[in-house]
Amino acid sequence: MTPFTRRQFAFGGAALAAGIALPARAAGYPERDITFVNPWSPGGSTDAIVRQYSKQMEKVLGGNIVVTNLTGGSGTIGVGSVIRAKPDGYTIGYAGNGTLVYQPMVMKGLAWAKPDDFQPLVKLNSMPTLLAVRADSPVKNWADFIKDVQARPNQVRVGVAGLRTSADLEMQQVNMAAKTKMRIVPFTGGSGESVLALLGGRVEAMAGYTDGLRGHVEAGAMRVIAVFQKGRYEPFPEAAPVGDQPGFTNATLLPACNYVIAPKGLPKDVLDKLASASKQVVTSDEFKAFAARGGLVLDPMGPKEVRAELQRVVGTYDTLLKFLNAAKV
Repeated sequence: MTPFTRRQFAFGGAALAAGIALPARAAGYPERDITFVNPWSPGGSTDAIVRQYSKQMEKVLGGNIVVTNLTGGSGTIGVGSVIRAKPDGYTIGYAGNGTLVYQPMVMKGLAWAKPDDFQPLVKLNSMPTLLAVRADSPVKNWADFIKDVQARPNQVRVGVAGLRTSADLEMQQVNMAAKTKMRIVPFTGGSGESVLALLGGRVEAMAGYTDGLRGHVEAGAMRVIAVFQKGRYEPFPEAAPVGDQPGFTNATLLPACNYVIAPKGLPKDVLDKLASASKQVVTSDEFKAFAARGGLVLDPMGPKEVRAELQRVVGTYDTLLKFLNAAKV
């Protein structure tokens, strides 16, 4: 053993004896289970996305991924646990744009304040918000809906799955852009409760996503009249693309965008391995087929692209927040 090798060995042994954690290296990574934190409840649309990603990542990485649901605080409890975790590659998590960007604007004391405070790994997908009415509603399309809410201030009720969720904020944008005063009704029980409220006549419309609406549309119980994006949306081609409608062509729409994140400070080789494996998963034929079944829009992005996207929407959320504060809603 050369003197240099002895010094390396001695340092490593001393570090282990002192309980100092040496950086994880990608060559042997992962050497134990990876925890994947989902900040939302089991059984929902996010859970399906998380488990599909995790299943494929296990094959690519050759390791085991354990999904843990850690709910509460509009997603901030689970996301915060990821951001505060040791940056060794063994804790990653699911997070949406609302939780990552909007929540720090309205909640103090979170573990992050801006997109530079955590490590993005990949963009999984986006889910455009859909606007639906009952099948027997006299409102037949987007133009009818806008006329109705303009003609009846504070009378048209729109159900959403939770206060300040992406669907809620999207509908608040309509109030801001079209100068309408629709009543947006948040339900704590998620999209299922919004669906029941619409079918039961307690709201005139609801804003939700493909997975929660498709079955009811196919059963003839409701109709999707608009999708909050530019261009045709294949799962519901009859829905008017809001981004192409008068008054909204320059609007920055807010789909529910889903990402995988890690704590800031990952060793570069571990970060590169996680990011590369994640990109391989979301561009695979298997993930594309999964996304198509759920009406998810794929826009694969790596760490730098994700951070840039999140930084771009900061201004959009800031403008919307000022409107909400002024309107006191």
